[in-house]
Amino acid sequence: MLLSRDTLPNTIADVTALDDLLCRPSQALIDDLGKTSGDIMILGVAGKMGPTLAGLAKAAAPGRRIIGVARFSDPSTQDWLANRGIETIHCDLLDQAAVRALPKTPNIVFMAGRKFGAEGDLSLTWAMNAHVPAIVAQAFRASRIVAFSTGCVYPFVPVDGKGADEATAPDPPGEYAQSCVGRERMFEYFSRKFATPGRLFRLNYAIDMRYGVLHDIATNVSSGTPIDVSLGHVNFIWQGDAASQALRCLAHCDMPTSPLNVSGHEILAVRDLAAAFGKLLGRDPIIVGREQPTAWLTDTRQATKLFGPPVVDIERMIAWTADWVARAMPSLGKPTKYEVRDGRY
Repeated sequence: MLLSRDTLPNTIADVTALDDLLCRPSQALIDDLGKTSGDIMILGVAGKMGPTLAGLAKAAAPGRRIIGVARFSDPSTQDWLANRGIETIHCDLLDQAAVRALPKTPNIVFMAGRKFGAEGDLSLTWAMNAHVPAIVAQAFRASRIVAFSTGCVYPFVPVDGKGADEATAPDPPGEYAQSCVGRERMFEYFSRKFATPGRLFRLNYAIDMRYGVLHDIATNVSSGTPIDVSLGHVNFIWQGDAASQALRCLAHCDMPTSPLNVSGHEILAVRDLAAAFGKLLGRDPIIVGREQPTAWLTDTRQATKLFGPPVVDIERMIAWTADWVARAMPSLGKPTKYEVRDGRY
């Protein structure tokens, strides 16, 4: 079954059903991957979103090799990938010789990076977010490279506008986001040097039932935990839609590489989201703080022009999340920290 608005379920029964939904391709994804050729290798596949992207790639292009590369500190991730027909390779991406020895696939999706705990070891944060991209960009100079980045490279922008667009100059607070600018600059430099086509995939806030902005807000409403609205506005996108757009970027690479904002096209108030969950969960949300006039928000008109609107809309994500939290279904226990304003994670 292909993913479309007509085939979306009313509820997501369990983790197995969630994984199957996240890895269900749309016809548009199949068509765009058909415009490219060759195997696809995903560097940093063992993160929160990597397995979804790998599984989705295999489902959309079953005849092609999909290779996932990571350290695989949790062996269950490798087993999950193998069960879906995805090849895996153990590799420390900080090891330049090991990266050079990887298969030279025509298509690279780079997902490696360090965010949470970034302040605890800033040198490691910079190494992962800027040094590793330089290693990868040189090793795969002949490939297409779609590199995951973040909307956090932008400065805060007014909440009553459309969000930062791709022409907005990066100027973020905090060393984590600054290191993400470093990541982009490395891919940009080597893209120019070697004529490597690519995209800088500026994603903010992918939504999965087990984590994400909506999971954080719904969980806080359910538990009676105060919700700080100081950073009071967000935009976000269903993780399956985000993974699909990342893979579709392989057919829409630029040379030199260029940024693309990926998120939901709506700017949403945290206060309103908490109220919506309050109604669905039968709990009055506890709101603290006052909304500031700026937030980390992105303008996704360019992505919408390329890919159309996301398949899963806001109302569906809210309903799914409320149902998941109400049934006390699994959580990854990894808050997004969307409310952080100083860039310290």
